[in-house]
Amino acid sequence: MPSFATEVKNELARCYYEDECCRDAELAALLRMGATLSLGAGHTFGLNFTSKNAAVARKVLQLLKSAKEGIRTEITVRRSRQLNKNNSYTVRVIPSPRVNELFERLGFLHEDSLNMENDRGILKKQCCRIAYLRGAFQGGGSVNRPEASYHLELVTVSFELGRLLHDLLKRMGFPAGFVDRKDAYIVYLKEGDAVVDFLGMLEAEKAVESFEVARNVKEVREQVNRLVNCETANLQKAVDAAGRQLADIRTLEAQGRLAGLPPKVKAAAQARLDNPDASLAELAEILGISKSGLNHRMRKLRELAGSN
Repeated sequence: MPSFATEVKNELARCYYEDECCRDAELAALLRMGATLSLGAGHTFGLNFTSKNAAVARKVLQLLKSAKEGIRTEITVRRSRQLNKNNSYTVRVIPSPRVNELFERLGFLHEDSLNMENDRGILKKQCCRIAYLRGAFQGGGSVNRPEASYHLELVTVSFELGRLLHDLLKRMGFPAGFVDRKDAYIVYLKEGDAVVDFLGMLEAEKAVESFEVARNVKEVREQVNRLVNCETANLQKAVDAAGRQLADIRTLEAQGRLAGLPPKVKAAAQARLDNPDASLAELAEILGISKSGLNHRMRKLRELAGSN
């Protein structure tokens, strides 16, 4: 069974957008998250993009083809030798002047100098910022199944890219956190509403639906648990109260004072002896009095038992 993150990436990889600026922003983020550069003759560049998700690799190939005609690509699959481990898919772009032109368009190359970190130039429009985050999630994102704890993260080996993603999310109003973990930098969301809003913004509609269903189930389960816990607590209180009342009655009986109790208190004591497991409400019904009236008699019984 694929992970929930894989399901979300598969859904996002099927999305295609008409605006060229959004496609470029999504491609830029994908390449930032999962590609390495290669050098060719005449100061030309190529790249290798690697992913364990076949749909994401196809999406990169699709975006590359739509972004620049004449780019030569190869795709290879490396089979995993471990059981239940994903294969690795690599999209290789052969170095050529066409790739340099694409890099200039994406902002990766400026006047023959590589821009290795800063993509802010292609993130001026809101639609492009969303597309960039969509690409970042496909390239290095993960999210827990909605039945588990809420947690979504974007993982990169670049501090500057991590900061950029964190700043983007904060700018959009998300309560994002940022932390380094070994050789990687993590941008994360932990609140349920934030995770759902983020996936909704990326247009992962099936994932959002799964989250909403899971959250509803969680809320119902928590409500049932609260009711059960409350009922259990009330039952325990009733058992403890009955035990104290029986102890008071036994004390008075041992002292030979039970027969001389006031009639109403004596009737309450006898009812408790006859019905040791009854709740206070049930005992009041047996005696034909109110619960508050029975409470008053039990308090009087306790006072008398503790008078000596």
